[in-house]
Amino acid sequence: MRLPGRAGPVDWLIVGLGNPGSEYAGTRHNIGFEVADALARRWGLPKPKSKYRGLLSQGRSGPGGPRVAILKPQTYMNDAGQSVGPARGALKVGLDHVLVLHDEIDLPFGEIRVKTRGGVAGHNGLKSLRQGLGSPDFTRVRIGVGRPPTTDPDRVAAYVLRRFREPSQEVEALVERAAEAAEDLLREDIGPT
Repeated sequence: MRLPGRAGPVDWLIVGLGNPGSEYAGTRHNIGFEVADALARRWGLPKPKSKYRGLLSQGRSGPGGPRVAILKPQTYMNDAGQSVGPARGALKVGLDHVLVLHDEIDLPFGEIRVKTRGGVAGHNGLKSLRQGLGSPDFTRVRIGVGRPPTTDPDRVAAYVLRRFREPSQEVEALVERAAEAAEDLLREDIGPT
């Protein structure tokens, strides 16, 4: 539910998690960036600007839709909270209107779940957001990228930093379904914009 009388420049802060740099493009860990880019294209948002240690684009989520800011932190995943915390404060967005798009190894490839609040399940990007936002009570679109057949932390890290082995059309379909999940969440939000 929207906070009454909120005067911030946006209604929602949407955060795509990933790592900056071409060497990380197309990796499992960067699927949050890909979904953020898909949303920006769908909504016709302007080219992002460097702000809050990230790339930020603002506009509306379609005609008459809520005002949104899409942020892709450029701090690397493990320090994303250093970008998101200041952006949230400057944009005056309630914690209940922060939406994070991220990879999830605890879901099979292709599965998407929306979750509000909760633990961070060892995800270093979410740990940093919890610290930067002062709470884990933000909403997430969890994008299933599958889990390697190991619990060894180094091998799990190597897995999420590798490019997808699934066919590109399946990865593209996953990105589009995750973008749809984010749009559905914004549509459910009630109140004036």
